[in-house]
Amino acid sequence: MVSIEQVLGFSAIALVIIVIPGPSVLFVVGRALAHGRRTALTSVAGNALGALVAVVAVGLGVGSVIERSALLFTVLKLAGAAYLCYLGVQAFRHRRSLEGALDELGAASRATGRRELWQGFVVGVTNPKTLVFFAAVLPQFADPSRGHVPLQMMTFGLIFCLIALLCDSVWGLAAATARQWFARSPRRLSVVGGTGGLMMIGLAVTVAATGRKD
Repeated sequence: MVSIEQVLGFSAIALVIIVIPGPSVLFVVGRALAHGRRTALTSVAGNALGALVAVVAVGLGVGSVIERSALLFTVLKLAGAAYLCYLGVQAFRHRRSLEGALDELGAASRATGRRELWQGFVVGVTNPKTLVFFAAVLPQFADPSRGHVPLQMMTFGLIFCLIALLCDSVWGLAAATARQWFARSPRRLSVVGGTGGLMMIGLAVTVAATGRKD
């Protein structure tokens, strides 16, 4: 349905967009610094699932509506920013309890994993930058002569999500590795937890302040 040339061309552009730190990268890094490797990777998975929903939405035409509607764009942008701010505040408030959180096992860890997956999903699906990127870029690589344009767009979106999953995982693992060095000292760990929270709050402000002005 899509040619190798289409896939390679789109993948090159997607990789450039993904490797540059943006909302998803900063979110994952913040979670890694605040809570460690497992939370970071679970957040990456949730974020990717959220992006997949965005892909389907764009493929079905919702993305183009959001691109034209300043009101809907603003609602999604502020919803995502508010949730990021909430997560940042929570991480900052509980920064002194991170050392004990490292030892959580069993059912409690499983419940935490589900919660982190959901949090990553919400951030991914409410990221207006991702929606508008999909709406603006995916149609450029779809070839109407090959038919099934929505399916072509979803295919490119899936490729984007796979590349993002890999790159965001690398960012998360790198940040979590640095966190382990800080974790040798409870004071350092507290600083890391606060830093992760502040990063997410700063990201929330950035998301809320940027974007369309019309």
